[in-house]
Amino acid sequence: MAVEWSEKLATGNDDIDNQHKELFRRFNNLLDACHQRKGKEEVSKLILFLGDYVRTHFSMEESLQKRCSFPGYSDHKKQHDGFIHDLKKLEQQFNLEGATLLLVIQTNQTMMDWLINHINSTDKKFAEYLRTGA
Repeated sequence: MAVEWSEKLATGNDDIDNQHKELFRRFNNLLDACHQRKGKEEVSKLILFLGDYVRTHFSMEESLQKRCSFPGYSDHKKQHDGFIHDLKKLEQQFNLEGATLLLVIQTNQTMMDWLINHINSTDKKFAEYLRTGA
């Protein structure tokens, strides 16, 4: 079951939208691998990707929010910081135990929560602000 990108999620900023699309693609790679019973191999790739992704993407998104005086910046940044915290826990678990089934499950849950709760909700508010200025 793939998690599909929708243009309803678009912010109107090509860089941010392309990064979101890449996140969806990577998560779908993990889901596909899990269906093929190869999730352990794919989870390490996703965790490495996410380490780079959060530094680049969150920095870009937060800079744009500051430039645009986005009123939800503080709450948005807190969500980013929470995801970074969750990712660090996954990385630590991976470094200690390797790509266990539990890690695959926890990574799936973390990613699904992020895609549903942050991109589909919080980022949509930011996108609306970018489109309307209000």
